[in-house]
Amino acid sequence: QVQLVESGGGLVQAGGSLRLSCAASGRTLSNYGMGWFRQAPGKEREFVAAIYDELTLYQNSVKGRFTISRDNAKNTVYLEMNSLKPEDTAVYLCAAASIITKLADRYDYWGQGTQVTVSS
Repeated sequence: QVQLVESGGGLVQAGGSLRLSCAASGRTLSNYGMGWFRQAPGKEREFVAAIYDELTLYQNSVKGRFTISRDNAKNTVYLEMNSLKPEDTAVYLCAAASIITKLADRYDYWGQGTQVTVSS
């Protein structure tokens, strides 16, 4: 079992930055592919970014603005978000899988999420 806890969300103005953290317990994150997803009210959950070893994937709309990284010593994954836009407003969730993938149904473990609100 892997327990995931997200933090770092909040309210920020458009153009601002936030760094989300996903802390894991129960297992070593270095053995997992880690992903960030987001879900806005009334919308489906969508892929944001993923990392496995040194390989990363990004949704096109966040490329160049968001950076996913991991600190295996701290068993934590991060999502650095810059140049935030109102359309980035959502609950952001981290998840763990045995591979790197954009597909939500391939992830075995999920956190509860952290709210990110970007005002215009």
